[in-house]
Amino acid sequence: MTAAVRRVGFLGYEGLEALDLVGPLEAFAKVQTDGQRRYEVVLVGLHLGEFRSESGLVFKAHVLLDEAKGLDTLIIPGGAGLRRPEVRAPVVRWLRAHGHTLRRVVSVCTGIYALADSGLLDGRRVTTHWQYAEDVAARFPKVRVEPDALFIKDGAFYTSAGITAGIDLALALIEEDHGPSAALSVARELVMYLKRPGGQAQYSEPLRFQEESGGRFGDLTSWMVVNLAGDLSVEVLAQRACLSPRHFARQFRAVFGQTPAAYVERLRLEEARRRLVDGDGGIEQVALSVGFQSADVFRRAFERRFGVAPSTYRRGFGTPAFLPVE
Repeated sequence: MTAAVRRVGFLGYEGLEALDLVGPLEAFAKVQTDGQRRYEVVLVGLHLGEFRSESGLVFKAHVLLDEAKGLDTLIIPGGAGLRRPEVRAPVVRWLRAHGHTLRRVVSVCTGIYALADSGLLDGRRVTTHWQYAEDVAARFPKVRVEPDALFIKDGAFYTSAGITAGIDLALALIEEDHGPSAALSVARELVMYLKRPGGQAQYSEPLRFQEESGGRFGDLTSWMVVNLAGDLSVEVLAQRACLSPRHFARQFRAVFGQTPAAYVERLRLEEARRRLVDGDGGIEQVALSVGFQSADVFRRAFERRFGVAPSTYRRGFGTPAFLPVE
């Protein structure tokens, strides 16, 4: 092993979330130069031997946490196990004693419970799975939780949202170490975005719509998403929902707290900013492709929602790998 190969430890414990571990691990394991891997990935256990994920998958630790040497980066996956004090306690003790010696300490999803409990995140910006953001903020009032971020870097500490966001973060760490071409190569192999669009929204507006609505409104969601360039007037939506326009508008507002028109604009803007990052079409082309009548109408709506012009967003979105620390 040459000095250029970095050793990345993944914390293993009973009751972890398997994807929090396997997803980022696979991303690091795929980075190669001239056929040689650029990372040595090791499973660092609280106990030697086997441990099981929440779903029942069986893993085996390579080395004990207390005996792990030469780690460049430690990644702490989330899972129900780590949210138990008796499991978390030895991790917290180790982090307090050794966390400052690592170049990077990373939490995926609810792995933040151990990292925040250590005090190393006090005063720092962090994120976690949206379902646990309020609880983390209440338990650890000295951390600054930003629940809408996919991942955040603050100093040597990196935190990410739920499950697949751990892979997003792994790609950003690979880019930090080896540049965008290496990260892009891994992203292509994993068949995913190098940098997921949408300003780090943890779950899409269509998914949120389906989750909150149910019933006939839930069935409407997928149709709206694939027909953003078409007629999404109240009359058309009401017809698909088998309601009168007035009854549809009342029910929609009662459920979502906004008019159908406002929600349609929100969907179109979310899709537009994805296309601004992914595509090479002009602003007018993007505007028309998601249903805006003109580029001017689109620009005004985009600036009203996101606070920047579409062209500025396109130029700036992909530059930093992480949300900046103010």
